[in-house]
Amino acid sequence: MKKLFTLLSLMGFLAGKAQQDAQYNLYQFNQMVINPGYAGARDGLAATVSTRKQWVGFDGAPQTTCFSVHSPIVKKNVGVGLTVVNDIMGPRNVIAAYGNAAYILKIDRKTKLGFGLNAGYNRYQFNFSKINFKEGEVPSQLMQNQTPSALDINAGMYLRSTKYFVGLSATHLNNPNVYTYAPVVAGGNDFKYRLKTHLFLTAGYSFIIDKNTVFAPTILMKQVGNNFGLDLNLNFFLHKKLWLGAFYRAGYGPGMLFQYYMSDHFRIAYSYDSGISDSRRLGGSHELMLGYDLAAKKTSRLINPRFL
Repeated sequence: MKKLFTLLSLMGFLAGKAQQDAQYNLYQFNQMVINPGYAGARDGLAATVSTRKQWVGFDGAPQTTCFSVHSPIVKKNVGVGLTVVNDIMGPRNVIAAYGNAAYILKIDRKTKLGFGLNAGYNRYQFNFSKINFKEGEVPSQLMQNQTPSALDINAGMYLRSTKYFVGLSATHLNNPNVYTYAPVVAGGNDFKYRLKTHLFLTAGYSFIIDKNTVFAPTILMKQVGNNFGLDLNLNFFLHKKLWLGAFYRAGYGPGMLFQYYMSDHFRIAYSYDSGISDSRRLGGSHELMLGYDLAAKKTSRLINPRFL
């Protein structure tokens, strides 16, 4: 049983500290995935679908598919949206659906501040048969698929202007306890899968170099308990059509991305990273995103960072 509890503890460590929320390299092109305050920020109906395969070739590595749609309503003073996520990591498979609402405060002609809140239903499935247990006897509870569910609440603020944006958000504010395994063995330790609050801070600024070139660096800071993460992106917008960027994730390594406007309404984005040193052994990660913007205007992309 000691080896069994070691495996369960390892699962809890990986989920609770290393990566519990899904990870996105292309977050800056659709900040709805990390910030409810972003709803309505594209000034029209916007829909995206993305898929991410992390550490390709590593058995049990995370795989994430996400669909989101949002739009401003009521004279563009309110943003509403919907997000659906399927996130798989090892024996854990979660399907989550969130409804989103944001109030958009117009500070001046060029600056708006969104206050957002979303709530969703998360359905988990724990398939412990995917774990190669080393013990001859495994408790019957762990030989059966577990399908708990939980209510999840997130909130955020998103400040935007024609040249910059700043976002602050927090997920799992209610810290729902999803699953508990209580062993019948005397002195055994409980295994709990509880969602921890994740904090996100994003910021970006657009520097106009000339009429065909914009330099738009962005940062993403993450915190879960005492664990911190930092992504630094260096992006260039070329000829009002193509975003090219490189990023570095602290403690992991570099990656690259692009986004291309196939028309005034349709865009496609892709990112790749492989890490450095020990991280490279996990394998490369691929992320693909398709976006649709009903009210996007080609002339507005040059100086407006929300069209990242």
